[in-house]
Amino acid sequence: MPLIQLHNIERHYPAGDGVLRALNGVSLEISAGEFVAIMGPSGSGKTTLMNILGCLDRPTNGSYVLNGQEVAALDRDDQARLRGQTFGFVFQRYNLLESASIEENVEMPALYAGVSKTERRQRAASLLEKLGLGGRGSCRPNALSGGQQQRAAIARALVNDPAIILADEPTGALDSRNGQEVIGLLQQLNAEGRTIIIITHEEKIANNAHRQIRLSDGKIVSDTGPSAVPVLHKISACGSSGSGSAEIWEAVKTAARALHVNAFRTFLTLLGIIIGVASVIVMLAVGNGSKQKVLDQITAMGTNLLIVRPGAPGICPSGDISTLTADDAEAIAALPNVAVVVPERNGSFTIRYGGIDYTASVVGTTPDKPAVNDWPVVRGSPMSERDYHGMAPVALLGQTVAKTLFPHGEDPIGKIILVKNIPFEVIGLVAPKGSSMFGADQDSVVFVPLTTGMVRLFGKSFVNTIIVRIADLAKAEATQTAIERLLRERHKIEDYNVRNMSSFIDMASETQNTLKILLGAVAAISLLVGGIGVMNIMLVSVTERTREIGVRMAVGARMRDIMLQFITEAVIVCLAGGVIGAGVGIGVSLVLDFFGVRAILSAPPVFMAFLCAASTGVLFGYLPARRAAHFDPVAALAAE
Repeated sequence: MPLIQLHNIERHYPAGDGVLRALNGVSLEISAGEFVAIMGPSGSGKTTLMNILGCLDRPTNGSYVLNGQEVAALDRDDQARLRGQTFGFVFQRYNLLESASIEENVEMPALYAGVSKTERRQRAASLLEKLGLGGRGSCRPNALSGGQQQRAAIARALVNDPAIILADEPTGALDSRNGQEVIGLLQQLNAEGRTIIIITHEEKIANNAHRQIRLSDGKIVSDTGPSAVPVLHKISACGSSGSGSAEIWEAVKTAARALHVNAFRTFLTLLGIIIGVASVIVMLAVGNGSKQKVLDQITAMGTNLLIVRPGAPGICPSGDISTLTADDAEAIAALPNVAVVVPERNGSFTIRYGGIDYTASVVGTTPDKPAVNDWPVVRGSPMSERDYHGMAPVALLGQTVAKTLFPHGEDPIGKIILVKNIPFEVIGLVAPKGSSMFGADQDSVVFVPLTTGMVRLFGKSFVNTIIVRIADLAKAEATQTAIERLLRERHKIEDYNVRNMSSFIDMASETQNTLKILLGAVAAISLLVGGIGVMNIMLVSVTERTREIGVRMAVGARMRDIMLQFITEAVIVCLAGGVIGAGVGIGVSLVLDFFGVRAILSAPPVFMAFLCAASTGVLFGYLPARRAAHFDPVAALAAE
């Protein structure tokens, strides 16, 4: 039974409004072990015929049976497997990959056939030695002469020990001496039992074959007929499938090499991912820092507090509302689960010492103020019960007030200051608090006894705020309900509102979480833009490397091999950008924190940004990879 059977093969191509018939009813049988030369002028269809024989192209009509199997019934990957294990291709232009070494070029078909790394190297080294290229395996193709490159291409064609060698004008780019050496190698391979099919337009080259077939206008016009063939030697089998990890490792190596060739473009692609990942990390760190800062400020006021203010719930008060009194505070203090009650009255007054005037907030409060709001006296003496009940003209200064009134470092303790032109003795300084969650300076404050303030400063008997510290936070809601019931009974109207500080924390936390999500979304957009940049560059890379893709397909690369290669390149770019971007993001966050912009780093945002970078590589690398995998091998090989 013939090895190759063609019956009425036609291959048509669209040409403008018409059709170009490259092959028109070709029928042919070739037996195993023959040495066949297919001849004809340019445009006769000989290269198209070779492409169909080598499963690089499909016929428009007709039947192609290879070793008893109908080739038309095979899918793209099955045909790729045939190209890798049954055929060996020798091209006129060698088609060696310039970015790979000679040894790697020779190994390529064995890689796609699933041969182990050790065996691939042994085969490649043996073939290169046999073909006179021993010791040149580590060289790049451009370091070899034309004849040496063609011998390397023949070694690549032989690495899987194929049954059929297809040579398209194998001497076309060589001088006569190197051309004759190549023909001699093909004759030797035929003598070993391989089927050799060469495409040529030179009579001298064709005469070296045992059989000559001539084409003209897509038809066979002459055929010298089958010749006696040598006894075939046993063709060694190739590996049927590769190790997944080995394939991935080879894809990584190939990707790294391809990215290194265009280092500057790779860097620009990396830059988009670096900026995107770094932005996500910095934005989320700043969002976490902002949230924590607000929560710290609220917590500093006390989480086990209930704040009672004048005015009906849901109505923003304007001006003074005289609905809460110190008597209300005393009544609340008698309720269960109430630990401490602090009524307060505040106003803004001019503070004077010597020739310095300063406007600050003056708060009339009780001796329990430091314990309720965690605001201790750091110098001097705290306000005493005697000061409170005796309406003593004493004051505790906040840090900003103290620094303003005593700019030269004088000790304020014992000094007399004027508040609304009324003298007060400074008895202590309270600890610094910093800015409030709304940006106000909490240290611009003067504390005086509420009793003194009511008589000497405010001139009114009602309070602005009643701060209630509860004993058991778990009973906060019940205590709040009891306070509301008490005040309703006392006032006969709901002219107050009670706020639980723990619920205020929940509200602030929710607000900050929303802000953090917004910041993260803005940063994610930059990561998306970086991903689009990756896809754009990969599409350019696919276009530039179309011929390389064709070569890989010709030596047995399946669709998944091509997709794996280009997706791997995109993932490597994004992972490298993710690593660098994470480092940049962490560094920028630390610098911002050092200069006073609160930024809190945590592992989840860093991991999330890194994972997004990897996902970006897969997502935006898929389309270019899929485009590459669906290239037509013939069209890809013909690309310049």
